Amino acid sequence: MLTDVVRGRRVLFLGGKGGVGKTTTASALALAQAQAGRRVLVVSTDPAHNLGHLWQRDVGDAVVPLWRAEVRSDPSDGTGTSGRAGLLDGVEIDPRRTTDAHLAQVGSTLRRLMPDHLAKEVDRHLDLARDAPGTHEAAVLERIADAVETGLADYDLVVFDTAPSGHTARLMALPETMSAWTEGLLRRRDRADKFSGALSGLGVRDPKAERDSEIRRTLLRRRERFERLRSVLTDPETTSFLLVLAAERLPVLETVELAGTLRKLGVPVGGLVVNKRSPDGAGGLLAARRAHEDEWLAVLDAELGDLPRVECELLPGEVTGAAGLEQFGAALR
Repeated sequence: MLTDVVRGRRVLFLGGKGGVGKTTTASALALAQAQAGRRVLVVSTDPAHNLGHLWQRDVGDAVVPLWRAEVRSDPSDGTGTSGRAGLLDGVEIDPRRTTDAHLAQVGSTLRRLMPDHLAKEVDRHLDLARDAPGTHEAAVLERIADAVETGLADYDLVVFDTAPSGHTARLMALPETMSAWTEGLLRRRDRADKFSGALSGLGVRDPKAERDSEIRRTLLRRRERFERLRSVLTDPETTSFLLVLAAERLPVLETVELAGTLRKLGVPVGGLVVNKRSPDGAGGLLAARRAHEDEWLAVLDAELGDLPRVECELLPGEVTGAAGLEQFGAALR
């Protein structure tokens, strides 16, 4: 069922409460698409990364290969992929490293644009900003924009394994917020540009004109980038957001809330994955658990009954490696 949602998309987000199986679901869907012949990149934005543990190999802040297919010798095998071999790469975004790199880039730009005597003031401002609310989210958003641009250029599909619900909701709202903030700065620059133009018309050289012009170009590039990202996130033909949850009170309530937030932001919600479902007909404790889960799934149906939903039963062991993910992924189809 969810394969139909994923097949036609270029960007896929997996979100939900912590511990419900987002990384497993993201990797299983990504692997299935790679096995179908697509070039796929899976990106973890969750500070508590599990991608490397799941794949039983080191995954860090640089892209690494996770799975490769054998090239088919017969391109007319009926798969519709013209014999192309699929692949799956992965990366775990390091929030601290990403923030440091983001602030270093901002600092370099500011030092180049500001008078020399303000260099220490720039350094002091960046030190204060390092742990300020929103700084990490803004830096991670830059990396997401990078991953989306790279994914659309070099891959057929990019899958994001996101942080828990509250963090993800803020992150999805950031492109619009950052674009509006940049627009405000541009309006202030417009007033300064008009003043500089008036001085130039009088034959008076404005020593700040060149610097102001570069600031404007930088702001315009930033606004255009966030507008492109916003356009991708809200395009239902390109992007879909899948919500992963357990059939329990808090995950269900958080899922309903996150779905509402995403819809208000215009982000298309493609479906639900109910993970760790107690098996039917098991008797005893598991039967009682399943009845309890049914009550909360009734709440989910009442609020999000329009969305396609798959249920994955609780497994006796952990899912690891390509073989385990392939088995888990069968339930998602």
